Amino acid sequence: MNATCFDRARAVAIAVTFAAIALTGCASSSSRDAQSQGASAAPLDAAIGGSQRSDKARARDVYRHPKETLEFFGLAPTQSVLEIAPGGGWYTDILAPYLRDSGRLYEAQYLSTSADLAAEDSATDAAYRRKLASDPSVYGKVIVGTLHAGRFIDFDANERFDRVFTFRNIHNWIKDGQIDANLRAFYGALKHGGELGVEEHRAQPGTSEQQMIETGYVTEAFVIEHAQAAGFVLSARSEINANPKDTKDYPHGVWSLPPTYRGGEADRSRFAAIGESDRMTLRFVKP
Repeated sequence: MNATCFDRARAVAIAVTFAAIALTGCASSSSRDAQSQGASAAPLDAAIGGSQRSDKARARDVYRHPKETLEFFGLAPTQSVLEIAPGGGWYTDILAPYLRDSGRLYEAQYLSTSADLAAEDSATDAAYRRKLASDPSVYGKVIVGTLHAGRFIDFDANERFDRVFTFRNIHNWIKDGQIDANLRAFYGALKHGGELGVEEHRAQPGTSEQQMIETGYVTEAFVIEHAQAAGFVLSARSEINANPKDTKDYPHGVWSLPPTYRGGEADRSRFAAIGESDRMTLRFVKP
């Protein structure tokens, strides 16, 4: 072999060696990333699989996709999180144990500005607080307050939170005339760089505001427009909670579907086959 051929062969050998090293490094990096993701997912899996959740709540996971939704919202165990209008606490059952050791969970039950609806909201709040008090080992560190007329009561919410979440509540605030005041309150509650996660029943584009109030379905454009007016920037959308079977043309609006079945036994098997509503899942950031 002449010198030129030898030099070329040596160059090829060196290149192959470096390529092998690089590939090994990439494989190690990918392995570390996978291990990291698995480690961060483990506490969430444990919270979702915990005994504090009822069988009835678990049965809705197929429609509500809690793990995928919370991961999309960027939930982390060290965060300070505020959930708005938790109702009976479906998501509280997951968030409370997940955040108990390293993070903080605040809950703000919504109190309507309408006297008739406020009585119902107060009853929901009382039942929710009894639930939390029944198991201090799970819920003992949850801090509960109220959101009323665009103001948080019972705790300081000024630029305090890494995340604010609300699940299927926007339509109620449109009806109550409080959508803009509430979104401004969420903006003020978040730290700069903090994010708002919204899940809501999704209307067909072009649905009027009155139809949204009557049916419970809200257009994505409406939510985005009003969130942006409050100062938020849309950072991502997801189809995690989409349901193409939902035709959104029922006699009792979204409440025709499970879990409400407002029509009673009328067409119940049809609505059960459709499942829960088609929902938008949006993430907004406070710049």
